Amino acid sequence: MPKVIMYSSGFCPYCKMAENLLRSRGVSEIQKIRIDLDPNQRIAMMEKTGRRTVPQIYIGEMHVGGYDDLNRLDHKGELLTLLTP
Repeated sequence: MPKVIMYSSGFCPYCKMAENLLRSRGVSEIQKIRIDLDPNQRIAMMEKTGRRTVPQIYIGEMHVGGYDDLNRLDHKGELLTLLTP
């Protein structure tokens, strides 16, 4: 399974929903980068993604986007394809 990285914050309901969706699809490890604890990580996230909101999710090298993007991929049946090695 490709590496999953999620930029998140401690009080973000969409981050929790994204984590729950990924876990329900078999993802056991999610590398979380807490932008609320490290302002430099927020800057890095914004430079990489062009977005200011969390979560921002990467599957392998692909920037999936936020929770709505992840959920849309799941409903289209494309999320499992991304998660399959």
